[in-house]
Amino acid sequence: MDSIYYDYLVLPLLIFLARICDVSLDTIRVIMVSRGYRKYAPIVGFFQVLIWIITITRIMENLDNWLTYVAYAAGFGMGTYVGMRIEEKIAMGHELLRIITRSEVDDLVSILRQRGYAVTSVNGEGKDGAVGIVFLILKRKVMPEVIALVKKHNPKANYTIEDIRFVSESAYLPPLKRNIWSKTQHK
Repeated sequence: MDSIYYDYLVLPLLIFLARICDVSLDTIRVIMVSRGYRKYAPIVGFFQVLIWIITITRIMENLDNWLTYVAYAAGFGMGTYVGMRIEEKIAMGHELLRIITRSEVDDLVSILRQRGYAVTSVNGEGKDGAVGIVFLILKRKVMPEVIALVKKHNPKANYTIEDIRFVSESAYLPPLKRNIWSKTQHK
C-alpha cells in the first residue's frame, strides 16, 4: 500500500473511527457508573482503554502527521454524540415522572393504572390554587409512552423527569411488554 495514501487517508480514518468507539464506550461507562451498574462499567472501561491505547500509540508513531490530530479530535466529538445516542437507545435505569396539573387528575390516574403503571397521586396547593400531583417510577424505556398518554389525556399538565439511581421494589414497576395493548387501543 502506498505510504502517502495510508498516512494521510487510511490512518486518520482509522483513528477517527477508533476514537468514536473509545469515547462512545467511555460515555456509556460513565452513565453506567452514575446509574449504579457497577458490575458492567469495569468491563466497558477495559475495552474503552484498550482502544484508546492502540489509538494513541498510532498517533505517537506519526507525530509529524497533523491529520491524525484532527482525526483524534473529530473522533472525540463524534464519539460523545454517538455514545449519548447509544445510551438513549439502551435507556438503562429508572426515572421519576412528576406530573402537576390544575385540572382533575382522576381520569389520567385511571388510564395510567389501567395500563399497569403504579401511580401515586396527591392533592396540593400551587401558586394559583389547588393542583393534582401524580408520581410514577418508570423504566426509562417506557417513558415516551407515558409522556404521550399524559399529553393526550391532560395536555396542559406540567411534568418533570428525574433520574433515579436505585429502586427498592422493582416488583411495582409494570412489565415492558405492553405494546400489544397499546396498539389495539390506538386502532
